[in-house]
Amino acid sequence: MATLRVNGKAVAVNADPATPLLYILRNDVGLTGPHFGCGLGQCGACTVHINGKAVRSCQRSLSTLRDGDEILTLEGLGTPDSPHPLQTAFIEEQAVQCGYCTNGMIMQSAAFLKTNPHPTEAEIKTALANNLCRCSTYLRILRAVKRAAEAGGRRP
Repeated sequence: MATLRVNGKAVAVNADPATPLLYILRNDVGLTGPHFGCGLGQCGACTVHINGKAVRSCQRSLSTLRDGDEILTLEGLGTPDSPHPLQTAFIEEQAVQCGYCTNGMIMQSAAFLKTNPHPTEAEIKTALANNLCRCSTYLRILRAVKRAAEAGGRRP
């Protein structure tokens, strides 16, 4: 039995230590933000933050987590009443088409904007280079990240 801190709440988990964090978040905790994409850590659909850093949850097993690690998912980034600037910008720029990549794009961008609050377009492209979008809404996604940065997208 392990206790994780997910979106600010303690969550007791009874899973095999080799279980990927993605499966724990979806199956045991009931969160649907992180998606299974490739299972190899290459597409970014499963991205979450661990201690403020964007990581691929499909490649992180329960055994790699320590007591006190803070896990943040898309559900914890903002709420319907108080969305994160990136969530608002994705809606305003209509950056969501099928929605499969949205979790990864937003979570990767949120971590990026914390370290680079005023990025250039080239820096945004580099930060999202390893996140794949099946629908190719890359231009809308770039505009959304830029809009969020202009709106102060560093909210915790």
